[in-house]
Amino acid sequence: MTAVTFKGNPVTLVGSEVNVGDKAPSFTVLANDLTEVSLEDSNGSVRLISVVPSIDTGVCDAQTRRFNEEASKLPGVKVLTISCDLPFAQARWCAAAGIDNLQVLSDHRDLSFGEAYGVHMKELRLLARSIFVIDSSNTITYKEIVSEVATHPNYEAAIEAAKQAK
Repeated sequence: MTAVTFKGNPVTLVGSEVNVGDKAPSFTVLANDLTEVSLEDSNGSVRLISVVPSIDTGVCDAQTRRFNEEASKLPGVKVLTISCDLPFAQARWCAAAGIDNLQVLSDHRDLSFGEAYGVHMKELRLLARSIFVIDSSNTITYKEIVSEVATHPNYEAAIEAAKQAK
């Protein structure tokens, strides 16, 4: 498993490690209206999944705003942001931030995504900052788990991977 720290302190990642070339595991998260959303709901599309610990923090806010901006420039790519924030808090934050080009989803209920992708930080019950690109045939084509959760991911590499995925 990837070594990850949160503000310099090591954390334990729980779940199954996935890698580029693997079939993307299924997951079920919640939309802002509490409906279930699964990987299969976007079958046939390229997905860029931006994972953040909490949307209400500076780096997570910046990451979500950046991918919201980029989403409009990525035709055919479905951009998802997943965190463990409550769906109600996500909806409130999205409305205040003007987020309308991507879908923000909650893994709070079951940690289904976090455990399926190996990014559940056990000590914090949050998700490790990471990005996954999944192609239209449900294969993982890009993966980044940020080694220090409080730092930004490689936006350019993720965006380029989404553009290249078919």
